Formats: sequence, C-alpha cells, structure tokens
Amino acid sequence: QLQLVESGGGLVQPGGSLRLSCTPSGFTLDHYAIGWFRQAPGKEREAIASIPISDDTPVYADSVKGRFTISRDNAKNTVYLQMNSLKPEDTAVYYCAATNTGWGLLASEYPYWGQGTQVTVSS
Repeated sequence: QLQLVESGGGLVQPGGSLRLSCTPSGFTLDHYAIGWFRQAPGKEREAIASIPISDDTPVYADSVKGRFTISRDNAKNTVYLQMNSLKPEDTAVYYCAATNTGWGLLASEYPYWGQGTQVTVSS
C-alpha cells in the first residue's frame, strides 16, 4: 500500500519551466531514495534523476543535466523536479519512484511508483 502521487505537469512552451512534485501515501520520504523517470509514446521508460536518502549527491541523466534539478523537502514530505529550458523532446509522462534499498538511475531498483503526470512541451 505504499504509493506515490506526481503533480505539476502540463503544457509549456519551449524554453519554459515546470516544477513536478512527488508525494507519498503511507510512508515518509526521509527514509527513501527517490528517482524521476519519463516515458514518451512508443519508447521505453528512461531515468532522469535520483536523490539519495542523504540528499547531497543527486545524479542526473546527461539529457537533462544542467536543466533539471531534483530536491527534497522532508518537512513537506515531498520531492521536486524543477525543469528549466524545456525542449519538445522532453515531452513525456513523468514518474517518481522510491526505494529504501539503494538509489540511482536503474528503474529495477525502485519498487514503489506513482502513476505519472503528463508534460507536453510545444509552441
């Protein structure tokens, strides 16, 4: 019954910004590493970013490095993905996931997933 809920997706023009939020149901995030993933139509799910339980060493996929920032607010029990300089190729459904056994950009390491939020980058 451990679930995650993503929010903050929507339609944005190229070069714009969005902030996605990930909120758990049934647990607190301060004991879990969190990953962000995305999936475009007809393509496999790809890793975007991950933040460990200790949030000082996040990692990012090369495709978003320098544009996206993952952060954790334990007081609000929320993890964010700030997305800047968005490109049309960023269009996808974005998912957050949680694990308490590791961290990183490998989807199989994450047992708990949200249902996704749509991000569309178009003029």
